[in-house]
Amino acid sequence: MKNRYAFMAVLTYEKNGISIEFPDLPGCLPCSETTEEAIANAKEAMGLHLWGMEQDGDPIPVPTPIDKINLEDKQVPVLIEVFMPPIRERINSRFVKKTLSLPAWLAAKADEDGVNCSRIFQNALMDYLDARDHKSL
Repeated sequence: MKNRYAFMAVLTYEKNGISIEFPDLPGCLPCSETTEEAIANAKEAMGLHLWGMEQDGDPIPVPTPIDKINLEDKQVPVLIEVFMPPIRERINSRFVKKTLSLPAWLAAKADEDGVNCSRIFQNALMDYLDARDHKSL
């Protein structure tokens, strides 16, 4: 996995907004209403798309040079670059809801004592997996 990726995005200006496509990243198709928003949306969408490809083990393509991209009327090429470590960190640090089953008496006692079951479970699981630093996973 690389830390930086740069791909050409093609912004197509229409009456109802701007559509964005990445010739090298099929399926990555954000849109916007302004050029500034288009660049921000393209950057976010590309980062998420590349993260998904990394997770799926899909090969990241070699970017097509700008002089090899065919443009039509109302289209503008823009180089979009992303720095992946913060994107990976943000996605990997998000919380995921898990259903946990406890005996009713234990759940009642935990509620009575004001116990944060999520925190207890997180700590116990990190200890069990010897994974205090989530980056080690």
